[in-house]
Amino acid sequence: MKVKVNGVEKMLKNGAKLKDALAGEEYHPGTVVSIHLSTEKLVQESDDFEMKLSSGKSVVLHLEPGKDSELWKKHMAKMPGLYTRWVNRQIAAVGAFQTDIEVNRDRRRYRKYDVFFALGGFDNNTTYVMIAREEHRGAYGAGSGIIGRVTLGRHVIDQMREGDAIESVTPLMSETSKDNVIVTSDLSYKLDEGYSVDTFITVDLDRQSPKSAEHLLVLSRSGYMEVTESTGSFMSCSLDLDTEIPQETHIVRAPGVVTVRNTGPGMGRMYIYRERRQMVPSHNHVGTVTNGLSIAMFANAGDKIGVVTNPQRILSVGMTQKEGAAFLGSKGLRQKRTGDTSDDAVIVDQTPEATLDAIHADEIETFGVPKNRIYKISLDRGEKNRLNSYYFDKITGLSHKPIGALKVHFAFKGMPMVTFEGDEVRGKSLYPNDAFKKCSRGDIGVTNQARPHKGLLGIRLENSKEYGPTGEEPYGTNIFGKFLGDLDDMMKGLKDGDTVYVTEMDL
Repeated sequence: MKVKVNGVEKMLKNGAKLKDALAGEEYHPGTVVSIHLSTEKLVQESDDFEMKLSSGKSVVLHLEPGKDSELWKKHMAKMPGLYTRWVNRQIAAVGAFQTDIEVNRDRRRYRKYDVFFALGGFDNNTTYVMIAREEHRGAYGAGSGIIGRVTLGRHVIDQMREGDAIESVTPLMSETSKDNVIVTSDLSYKLDEGYSVDTFITVDLDRQSPKSAEHLLVLSRSGYMEVTESTGSFMSCSLDLDTEIPQETHIVRAPGVVTVRNTGPGMGRMYIYRERRQMVPSHNHVGTVTNGLSIAMFANAGDKIGVVTNPQRILSVGMTQKEGAAFLGSKGLRQKRTGDTSDDAVIVDQTPEATLDAIHADEIETFGVPKNRIYKISLDRGEKNRLNSYYFDKITGLSHKPIGALKVHFAFKGMPMVTFEGDEVRGKSLYPNDAFKKCSRGDIGVTNQARPHKGLLGIRLENSKEYGPTGEEPYGTNIFGKFLGDLDDMMKGLKDGDTVYVTEMDL
């Protein structure tokens, strides 16, 4: 059987399941995908049909519930090849074909753009489909006969002429109707002929909103984004609200438009709109979904959705200088090495860092350091330490890149700990953990809100039952990580103001 996956046709065995269709495709395990039902099934379920005319134009008919619209579905296959028999000020008549409509000579009122049945000469052997060009009353032999209304392409009705033929009538593959789309992460879901599968959304980024676009690139850096809120108007992701977003481009928030809030409560929240909403200064335009919109339309809170951006992120941090040169070169960008410029040095900083700024830069500066000067750490990211690890990520930059930086606050030979600069304002949100009973060499901690120097970070250099990594007593200390590198090596010659580079990945 034939199915489409991300717009490309695939041949699968009858009875194939979703996992078979995803073989070899870009798909992140655990994300939801959308499945569009086949056209044949849509004929039974769709309420919107596109009628293409020989003039090259088309109109969309939205059905109204009732026996006449069901009769339309039964006979719509007869429409292609029929043509407009006559057009006057009040109606355009397309036909004729045979039905079993009972003759009913009652008069009724027709609104402009109503679509209805009519019997020529009050004979159901010459049944017509009429389109009202203006509001009027009439008796057309089919009772009310109301099929539906033209909702799109209404200007075409004014341009219709005798002899215009109907070339095709097809149900619309609507991405805004749950009747037509299934969103699931169940890889055992059984597919059928004509189904269409999308595994990710594609977002074309707004080149005029580089900071907003970078925020989306960070949220989706693992290839997917989590849905934290889902309403009839939008889905959103609120996983990184501690972010400063300047005002950038604003547009009307139509379905598929991606925005980020730039001020007030919820600053940093990313939205994908499902319904049209007016333009507001508090929402920057990030980009627009150009593929896979149905995933964003129907994903639920807690779902993960695959995200591909255009352009894709340009970040060389974590690569060697040699790898960075090849990576940037593949994007048509020129590298300028600083710091340790040797091929094996690891890039810890890139300027400019934002992708949409980097694209337009004359050159990309990559700052390297020897691999052995980047130290491995492990953070406790459980619920107990969620705020602590989040704070650490923000201070070091690990929130948006694989290698973070700690600026030394106080380092003195013989001291039992080394401390690093934090952010006292952010530190106000660090609630006290349960008091530790012992602090071990290598423990990473932060002074919590119970003490004056809240937000100060530290690493313990000696075991202690009385003091933590920042020199505070147990009640004023939150321990949330472990330094796994060579502490003695790190401390050699370390002084106030120096930078220590840390990472959770294997280099």
